[in-house]
Amino acid sequence: MSDSVEIDLVKIGNVLHPVADIDAAVRFYTETFGLATKFVDGDRYAALDAGSTTLALTGPAEDVTGGVPAASFKVPDVTSALTALVQGGGSIVREPEQGPHEVRAVARDPWGNTVVIYGPR
Repeated sequence: MSDSVEIDLVKIGNVLHPVADIDAAVRFYTETFGLATKFVDGDRYAALDAGSTTLALTGPAEDVTGGVPAASFKVPDVTSALTALVQGGGSIVREPEQGPHEVRAVARDPWGNTVVIYGPR
């Protein structure tokens, strides 16, 4: 790829799934699908083990996508990843911001799909 920003070590870190009630959603996904709970942060966030992917349940306080499920790409440098995304025809919905555990931004791919880009502080 010419004139593009090189991105190393990108992976889907989780699939973000906004929910109104973290406790009820954890119960639903653990009881219905047998997913194991990896981490719960009060009524804000829960991470469930869905095999090679984490199902990230976000409560209203952590819903950065406006209620839209989204793949979350874990990258070493959020700014560089956003530059590459825009160069590839995507757009930024929410500029990088400091989350409770990482830096994150919300973007759209060229087809309008919402994605979250996140990485270390």
